[in-house]
Amino acid sequence: MSVRTVSLITLTAVLILSRAAPGAEAADPNTVPTRSFIEDGRLDLSAAVKYFEDLYRSESSISRAKLEVIRPRLTRRLTMKIWTLGQERALVVIEEPARERGTATLKVEENLWNYLPKIRRTIRIPPSMMLASWMGSDFTNDDLVREASYTEDYTYELIGASEDPAGWLIRFTAKPDVVGLWSRFDLVVNEAGTIPLVGRYYDRRGELARVLTWDRVRVFDGRRVPSRMTLVPLDKEGHKTVMTYLEIAFDVPVPEQMFSLSELERRR
Repeated sequence: MSVRTVSLITLTAVLILSRAAPGAEAADPNTVPTRSFIEDGRLDLSAAVKYFEDLYRSESSISRAKLEVIRPRLTRRLTMKIWTLGQERALVVIEEPARERGTATLKVEENLWNYLPKIRRTIRIPPSMMLASWMGSDFTNDDLVREASYTEDYTYELIGASEDPAGWLIRFTAKPDVVGLWSRFDLVVNEAGTIPLVGRYYDRRGELARVLTWDRVRVFDGRRVPSRMTLVPLDKEGHKTVMTYLEIAFDVPVPEQMFSLSELERRR
């Protein structure tokens, strides 16, 4: 078994909690009653972990997102449309800028392909390239394919209250028989235990390697979720990638045949 890192598809699912039609305005978070996993002044760890894991799940979805790849001398912006079906299938298609329109990535289980419209060619991503950058961002191809199973691949414990940011610190440690990029994942959730705030990833040497933050909480279908994620690799000064969701539709009809190589090339 391998550690399945938090994937781009997992990140996509941050907003796959709403039944709002694409383009619909989200409700004001302040008008929605807050949920809490606090009992006798302490976080209910099992409930909070289950809620966090379920927060990123959906039967199907169609969404649009903006990806900003920030570098010391340049910021690159992409707008993309994303289809998912269960946890095993995803299609990501670049809509803007015009010079990259139609560039697409197809995920089927643990297989990954990129379609390049300029040369009309589909390229399968080999295992040796899984740690390479996806679309020039700080996410890797492995992030796109893998998916974290916090209850299967990790043991977890409540460390206690967190001060910066305010909330609760939960530590996930990779099980002894699990191999992969991360030995540990520290998650800070808000004081109610319902919103992820910061995730810190530690490599196999035990060193902090990257930080993922969630913010801009919005409400979709009565549920509070962060609408923006920022990933910062700590070994590259001035580098970060920001993903912000623009539209989302959840549990909508998505035909299974969309997730095939023939459809990938035909539709582009």
